[in-house]
Amino acid sequence: MSDWTTITTAIGATLSAEKDRGRQLLLECWNETVPTDHAHRCVLAHYLADTETELAKEIAWDEFALREHGFLKDDELAPLGIPSVNGLRPSLHLNLADGYHRMGDNALAREHLTEGQTVLWALKDDGYGKMIRAGLDNLAQRLTTATNA
Repeated sequence: MSDWTTITTAIGATLSAEKDRGRQLLLECWNETVPTDHAHRCVLAHYLADTETELAKEIAWDEFALREHGFLKDDELAPLGIPSVNGLRPSLHLNLADGYHRMGDNALAREHLTEGQTVLWALKDDGYGKMIRAGLDNLAQRLTTATNA
């Protein structure tokens, strides 16, 4: 079974210029999980989605991440610096809303946008929190534009 150190190393590679290597490392970590590793599977699916080139596969990983998130206890993501699992929910919903919007399903996109906005309180007022808030605001504007087009 992978540990958080191995998973964060894989995430770091994915977020750097080594995206292909990062994807391979994430998949290796994924293959070491079992169905009850909800925290690991949530985080791995969240980042694996970002490595996909096909939108349907990206959304499938994002949906999986959100499902796994539902099984988490409040402090299970603390090793990643997320004191409450609610701190990840806005990002999970942002990713799904964006994916559904790009797929052309604006109704589902709006549902996830709203869900993400309802848990903004869980974000810290740091760079990450500001990035997710800005992402949700930007998506809200794009959905408004799409509705008015």
